[in-house]
Amino acid sequence: MVLKGFPARLAVARTHVLAVELPGQWPTRVALQRRVLARGWRMAVSPADADVLAVCGVPGPQMAAVIDLVWDQLPGPRVRTEVADGYAVDDVLDCAAAELLDTAAQVGDARSRPQRPDHGDMDHGDMDHGDMDHGDMAPSGVPLAGGADDRDGLEMDVLHLGLGPVLAHWPSGMRLRCVLSGDVVTEATVTLLDSDHHPAPAAPVAARQCDHLVDLLTLAGWPHLAKRARRCRDLLLDDPRDQHARDQFERLRRSVRRSRLLRWSLHGLAPLSPDQLAVARLPASLAGDTYDRLQTRIRVVGELLSNRPTVDRLHVDPAAVADALPGIVVGLDVAAVRLVIAGLGVDTTVAAQLGAP
Repeated sequence: MVLKGFPARLAVARTHVLAVELPGQWPTRVALQRRVLARGWRMAVSPADADVLAVCGVPGPQMAAVIDLVWDQLPGPRVRTEVADGYAVDDVLDCAAAELLDTAAQVGDARSRPQRPDHGDMDHGDMDHGDMDHGDMAPSGVPLAGGADDRDGLEMDVLHLGLGPVLAHWPSGMRLRCVLSGDVVTEATVTLLDSDHHPAPAAPVAARQCDHLVDLLTLAGWPHLAKRARRCRDLLLDDPRDQHARDQFERLRRSVRRSRLLRWSLHGLAPLSPDQLAVARLPASLAGDTYDRLQTRIRVVGELLSNRPTVDRLHVDPAAVADALPGIVVGLDVAAVRLVIAGLGVDTTVAAQLGAP
């Protein structure tokens, strides 16, 4: 449906933007989020919820194919755009708003989209159902659940699920394919899309670590703590030596430390020993469970903001993370998998770190 006049302008005032963050482009994604919220718009969490598909950076061939699939899932009216860097965000959003109000262009887009056949108009008398294997049907490319024995020899549904690479609070360019028995991951594989296509720009370490805190706290269901981490991240990006950022972070640190419920919700999730980390070529600072890693990340940011040297290295080789993740997530449910990955703070590119916090 295409709106016109005042209803169209009212709808555009509440535009939902789905960000596609390419590896190494987290500062661009953050700039996009900040300007979207400043306009009173919203960040979308899925293609069905989006009016604008904003690609942060220039995609390589693998990510380009994924983005095309996501674009096909957006309902109309819709706009697709690329954000080259944080300085171009306002111009890009202005153009997106104008395109959403362009009735002729939106009608043309709607007419050019391939139409799915209406199954109700099909003559079932002409169909040879004997030759159809309904067990292999995959509606819209989504495979149906099969069956397999669980640990007790009882048959359970087995479902193949893909997470990423276009997913909020998820490592950019990473795809995790899981086999689920019930709601538990029994097998997993990790693919890094276009891993050698995107050069990683230099990035302020403390702001990036605060961005990882935003991901974990949001997924853990603590929006007010995530908002505080987000504010600290934004202040550090504007001025790495902003005293207000240090004050905000200190309040965040105290709130996390005092929350018994947060500790309970993350305690025992994916515990990793120093020996396991050494074998997996991951830094020893990631030892412990997801709550321990949250505390380690907060401590590292505090040391950076206090200009104290830190020996903890939280940035790791993306290939090592990809090799280790399947063994880490097997045995967890999907919600726990997302918390664990957010807690690891996975970067799919190794960026040169700025000297400033």
